[in-house]
Amino acid sequence: MDAYGTDSDARHGPDGPGRPGGAPEPDAPSGPHGSAVLDSPPEPHRPPVPDSPPVPAGPGPADDPQDASADAVLDSGASVAPAPGPHAEPRTGVAALSLRYQIGAALALAVVAVVVCVHVGMVFLHVAPSNTLTKAHGKAIDDWIYPEFEQNWKLFAPNPLQQNIAVQVRAEVQEKNGEVRTTGWYDLSAQDGQAIDGNLLPSHTEQNELRRAWDFFVATHDSNNRPAGLRGTLSETYLRRIVVLRLSRDDAAGKGGVIEQVQVRSRTTNVPPPKWSTEKISDKPMDRVLPWWPVAGADTDGGAR
Repeated sequence: MDAYGTDSDARHGPDGPGRPGGAPEPDAPSGPHGSAVLDSPPEPHRPPVPDSPPVPAGPGPADDPQDASADAVLDSGASVAPAPGPHAEPRTGVAALSLRYQIGAALALAVVAVVVCVHVGMVFLHVAPSNTLTKAHGKAIDDWIYPEFEQNWKLFAPNPLQQNIAVQVRAEVQEKNGEVRTTGWYDLSAQDGQAIDGNLLPSHTEQNELRRAWDFFVATHDSNNRPAGLRGTLSETYLRRIVVLRLSRDDAAGKGGVIEQVQVRSRTTNVPPPKWSTEKISDKPMDRVLPWWPVAGADTDGGAR
């Protein structure tokens, strides 16, 4: 071992290159592959460094800017609220209601479903052929169906209606001074026709209420206007209430007057055949006049006169 303990000192001495006061070493001649490689002192032995966890790199161009801003906030020591989860969505519809209202909505839907099922079942039994259920519960089925939900097959009849039927009514009114007068005929069918003329969405009442009431009356009365069974009495009450409400709507009684009786008639006119047809029919209207009906308190609007 030399006095300086390194190969560099042994080669160049204490004042050699790299030492204070040493002369600079002249450039070495280039070797075949470039400049000559000088001998360098060997690296001192270092103990192995244990593996350390990788340090995350800072935000780069491809990193999410939200992550970079979150790291900046964390470094500043400010508190950060947790971000909503990726599947957190606001509740809508029935789910947005409280538990009490959800239970109420479920009960309402259940009641509606039960009523719809009962109605569909009643209509099916009404139009179905006679069977054990209709024989045992025919009255309950009729009470449910008539008169609002009556079904018929006239749409598929091979011989459609060829007549225009107008339902008309007049009233006997007692004036405020005690005098009694009879009004003229009110053409209720013509009023319904004017209401739906040009109306793209006419109501079911304007189209069918009066017509179905008259069909119901004719089907349950004979040619002398005598009712046939309980349904005949029901149809008479139904028709009377309709005409009384229509007269009240038209203010037939006037100021201070009271409707005492009403009389209904139908005026039937044949539909004329086309010009190319040789069929001959009468164009004279045919009237069917019903007897006078006294008006009860239940027949007026609200059930009171």
